Amino acid sequence: MRFASLLSAIPIVGLLVALGAGGAPRRLEAQSAAPASSPRRVDDPLLADLEERTFRFFWETANPQNGLIPDRYPTASYASIAAVGFGLTSYPIGVERGYITREAARQRVLATLRFLHDAPQGPDERGVSGYEGFFYHFLDMKTGERLEDAELSTIDTALLLAGALFCQSYFDAPDAEESEIRRLAEEIYSRVNWRWAQRQGPAISHGWSPEAGFLKYDWRGYNEAMLLYLLALGAPRFPVGPEAWTEWTSTYDKSWGKRFGQEYLSFAPLFGHQYTQVWLDLRDIRDEYMERRGLDYFENSRRAVYAQQAYAIANPLRCTDYGATVWGITASDGPGDIEVPHAGAVRRFGSYVARGTDEHDDCTLAPTAVVGSLPFAPELVVPTLVDLHRRYGEHIYSTYGFLDAFNRSFDSDIRPRHGRSIPGFGWVAGDYLGIDQGAIFAMLENYRSELIWRVMRGNPHLRRGLVRAGFSGGWLSPVR
Repeated sequence: MRFASLLSAIPIVGLLVALGAGGAPRRLEAQSAAPASSPRRVDDPLLADLEERTFRFFWETANPQNGLIPDRYPTASYASIAAVGFGLTSYPIGVERGYITREAARQRVLATLRFLHDAPQGPDERGVSGYEGFFYHFLDMKTGERLEDAELSTIDTALLLAGALFCQSYFDAPDAEESEIRRLAEEIYSRVNWRWAQRQGPAISHGWSPEAGFLKYDWRGYNEAMLLYLLALGAPRFPVGPEAWTEWTSTYDKSWGKRFGQEYLSFAPLFGHQYTQVWLDLRDIRDEYMERRGLDYFENSRRAVYAQQAYAIANPLRCTDYGATVWGITASDGPGDIEVPHAGAVRRFGSYVARGTDEHDDCTLAPTAVVGSLPFAPELVVPTLVDLHRRYGEHIYSTYGFLDAFNRSFDSDIRPRHGRSIPGFGWVAGDYLGIDQGAIFAMLENYRSELIWRVMRGNPHLRRGLVRAGFSGGWLSPVR
């Protein structure tokens, strides 16, 4: 497979908007988010190279015996059950892109689903992978058993299930192996006891542990758990009632407002706007809340991207290089809970944290925030992606694409607790993170071909979940 370096020669698509005539970055005013349309897709060679590199992360770092995928790489790591969901999503795309054969993808998916189907479940602290159909957040890469005190995670299980259902819909041939994929995905999904996770009413708990019982908080909007509720509503065996969606949206008004020139339903880290829409095409379909607001969730995410760019242009913390083509704040790695001088003050730099355009900004940028937003606002994302690669690629772009995060403001003699400092540049993460790679890879493909969206439109479970949540319009409308 090709991995030719593009560091020295790539077409600078759209950069006339973001760069001056001499190629130097210039400050731009924040752009207003016009209603989303169907923009002309630009298949820049960088997009193709990045997608192939990111696919290799899932294909090459997984344990082929059980399909488990590490939380991070190359640091020695445990498996992330959410990363497995993104991995399952990547294999059919690999077939369509010609990276692997359908047979190879089928065998990897079968290994994964067979393991998940047969992995022990129960209330014990050790020797199991999950309970009540849910899986622990982190598992041992070899045995697949619960890692130390990891919690039983409802949202990470949902991300896993979305990948399994994508495979269920994609592998539609009548032969025995593809029939087995569909059956295994159905059984893994069907046994999840969503009602058990409603510990005190219609909301669904964040999770559970055998030592302490249910976690303190329940999922209420707006964030990545929209996917969880849609899967719970559409479940074939233990579905929750429509009142769960009402509870989920009950706190939306607290997050609605005007920020950095955009009026929208806010969640500061961009991953919350991305994850559900990896698998669901939410263009032109609306639930009751969004119908009242006069927009759909896709347009809402588009506005969030524009707000992030406007925040970077305003640069209230005086972060190094923030601007029209240098932005992207979300949950990511960071230098590691260290205080160092910057811009005339002492700044605290975090480790792994859910960063956003709020008090959690520490000047750390994550390429997944940018690339995972590609379908929403390609007119902003493509110039940013190309510029990040052009300016910083020698430090942040490698074997599996973009390393997880970087921070130009952490230019210090103090040794970071994670990643590495590069004199004259700043801090760069040392790892790729499975869930961040997943958003990059999946949203690249949704932008380039809409493959995941097209396939998932035919999945009856997700369609049922959307209808029970009160969504209507667009592709949900009856075909006449």
